[in-house]
Amino acid sequence: MTTVIRQEDLIESVADALQYISYYHPLDFIQALDRAYEKEANPAAKDAIAQILINSRMCAQGHRPICQDTGIVTVFLEVGRDLRWEGEMDVEDMVNEGVRRAYMHPDNTLRASVLADPDGARKNTGDNTPAIVNFKLVPGDRLDVHVAAKGGGSEAKSKFAMLNPSDSVVDWVLEMVPKMGAGWCPPGMLGIGVGGTAEKAMLLAKEALLEPIDIQDLQGRGASYRAEDLRLELYDRINRLGIGAQGLGGLTTVLDVKVRDFPTHAANKAVAIIPNCAATRHVHFTLDGSGPARLAPPKLEDWPEITREVGDDVLRVNLDTVTRDEVKTWKPGQTLLLNGKMLTGRDAAHKRMVDLIEAGEALPVDLEGRFIYYVGPVDPVRDEVVGPAGPTTATRMDKFTRTMLEETGLLGMVGKAERGPTAIEAIRDYQAVYLMAVGGAAYLVSQAIKGSKVLGFPELGMEAIYEFEVEDMPVTVAVDANGDSVHKSGPAAWKLKIEMEHLLK
Repeated sequence: MTTVIRQEDLIESVADALQYISYYHPLDFIQALDRAYEKEANPAAKDAIAQILINSRMCAQGHRPICQDTGIVTVFLEVGRDLRWEGEMDVEDMVNEGVRRAYMHPDNTLRASVLADPDGARKNTGDNTPAIVNFKLVPGDRLDVHVAAKGGGSEAKSKFAMLNPSDSVVDWVLEMVPKMGAGWCPPGMLGIGVGGTAEKAMLLAKEALLEPIDIQDLQGRGASYRAEDLRLELYDRINRLGIGAQGLGGLTTVLDVKVRDFPTHAANKAVAIIPNCAATRHVHFTLDGSGPARLAPPKLEDWPEITREVGDDVLRVNLDTVTRDEVKTWKPGQTLLLNGKMLTGRDAAHKRMVDLIEAGEALPVDLEGRFIYYVGPVDPVRDEVVGPAGPTTATRMDKFTRTMLEETGLLGMVGKAERGPTAIEAIRDYQAVYLMAVGGAAYLVSQAIKGSKVLGFPELGMEAIYEFEVEDMPVTVAVDANGDSVHKSGPAAWKLKIEMEHLLK
């Protein structure tokens, strides 16, 4: 009997899958992250992992997004040759309708981040469509579906090279990983594609990330072919770089490395890297004609119960009264708890403000002595003040930093991961500060936000300028007023420590 896949079954399954992965980490990821937490020796990195694990458990309980960046949707379909479709829409339209329903769900509205006309108007499509849909026609009468949501931070750190046949894949990867910075939110996974053509290598890398975390099993049984050899070598050598969680320095940078290869032209060796961040989101299901997929929720006891401890060296800061002299006393790696009012602003808001400054026009907000948080929050539901509101990658704001510090009197910035040299120079020159919040802990961060209102550029939606009132929001001093960066000193120190003390065996 021919299997019939109903249009509505695929739509409902895609929608349910996207809701599911918005608040449930894959269990293998949680288990791997828990192992990393137990062995981590750097207190700052250990605390970052703790925040990610606590956030994950909270999201599983509250059915709210793991990360404020709810991703661009990628769907892999393996279509059995013998199945039949029942419906009027083409398959891509079915997938996109599923995406639309998922992202506009009233009880867990997800952040629409897809922009049409990417090099022009960059207008938000409003419902996160279209998805990226990949098809394979295979034997059988089933529909096999992998649904993933890829955040912009991890995607932004993707790398590709067409190596010479004699070049070392390992050497190239080890050269690239430090250049990726921490904006991809380690610890996570790396998908690596080797061979084929340029576009095939990238596809291999992305497909590899759908595989379960099993590096410990591989270490136990040993490699049986070249791709597994690469996995073992890269997993060990990348972690020996000492980059650590959130780039703070530590023992775990990658939880696993996945490698897929494909035959290639004799003159070439295409290699691609795509990371999965601490908000790893994907799920697999099969439709057999019996109805929509039924995704079993994980058990809450599958998550480790971790409690963050506030140490004696943690400093509570009142953002409403803090002075430049106080800021000058903060040291790289120091933990702060922020209280009071802070502004928000991402790329679009910064571009608008810089344009207004250059035109001699007034800004919608006074930034003198204020802190700005690089965030695009999820819309609130029910009684929330704001939805998940984790930081975005701070380097995207680097080109605006000198103008902002020079022209507005801005005192500090809060974002994700490292700052580049131009921003660090400006921070040093104007005796400002850059603070880092943990990427992958968006729901946890949002619990510290007690008030929220839009002050500028409301037409930008999640990229508008908000004013948040925060209570004990945890951050780390990442660049101090002297321009010293923990993202430079931390990994360097831990790389040496790993080598000298044989911390990774």
